[in-house]
Amino acid sequence: MTASISIQHVSHDFGTFRALDDINLEIEAGEYIVLLGPSGCGKTTLLSTLGGFIAPGAGSVSIGGRDMTGVAPAKRPTTTMFQDYALFPHMSLRDNVGFGPRMAGTPKAQRNAKADELLDLVGLKDAALKRPYALSGGQRQRVALARSLAVDPDVLLLDEPLGALDLKLRRAMQDELKQIQRKVGTTFVHVTHDQEEAMAIADRIVVMNGGKIEDCGPPDRIYRKPGSLFSAGFMGEMNRIKGTVRGARIETALGTISAPGGTPNGEVALCLRPEQIGTAKGDWDMGPARIIDAAFFGTHFRCHLAPEAAPEMALIAHLPPGARPEAGSMVSLSADPADLSIFEAQP
Repeated sequence: MTASISIQHVSHDFGTFRALDDINLEIEAGEYIVLLGPSGCGKTTLLSTLGGFIAPGAGSVSIGGRDMTGVAPAKRPTTTMFQDYALFPHMSLRDNVGFGPRMAGTPKAQRNAKADELLDLVGLKDAALKRPYALSGGQRQRVALARSLAVDPDVLLLDEPLGALDLKLRRAMQDELKQIQRKVGTTFVHVTHDQEEAMAIADRIVVMNGGKIEDCGPPDRIYRKPGSLFSAGFMGEMNRIKGTVRGARIETALGTISAPGGTPNGEVALCLRPEQIGTAKGDWDMGPARIIDAAFFGTHFRCHLAPEAAPEMALIAHLPPGARPEAGSMVSLSADPADLSIFEAQP
């Protein structure tokens, strides 16, 4: 089962605080959507609105073409999976997964067969008779996912489902979640504040800030060509360089480059990812810079640098693992202007 979602002009206030501000979003059936943003940005409020736990102050939500206004959570074609798995400790895994169908009146043999099928999907069929206490955190997470899918939801809502797992297990579960979503075809809407997690699993990322959607698109576009200055800064590390547009040129402390067509005159912020700054000769010669410090991350050295032309400007660059940069040494920096994201400067 799967369904599309249409969110039209949804707003919601908690007293004087505007949690959602005119949200418009179309989600295709079978998409894996991640709502990403800092605490308080509105992502969990939006998820709760989809699940029917919050009635928005304005706007509408449709699922599968059906208006959900006034439809109770239990009557919606949605299931919510929370960070706290809330498994029943006295029940076997089979009975935990089959609990939803049991409440719906499904005969025991049928619901047990369905539970075994879903436990097999998450790699735990052989553990069907175990209790939750005998499982690791990752295994309990898989059981919670199987239980959520047992009621055949059109849309699965996931609220920080991996937040309680350690880094290695979280990364493994990201891969598994994506694979399972592909197999079942259900629409997934997943809330997280972890940018890396969002990029690993999403078909599209919805970046939220202050109750609004700042950016929306595939992970690679969101990362490489963010749609707003906030999105650029929130999605991983970003170097921000001040510039002034004068006609066809952008003047910076690190040299002058051509301005893309349509760039308005005035103060701008030029954004470059650390991996987009290198030491090989490029179209934008940024001049020499002193290495302040360098840390090895396996695939690269993460370096803090002070450009000679603007020592007060702190840059971060990812240099090749064989570079062996040393603190205090000088390197010549360059970049490709095509990699730049350019935004109007903000106060």
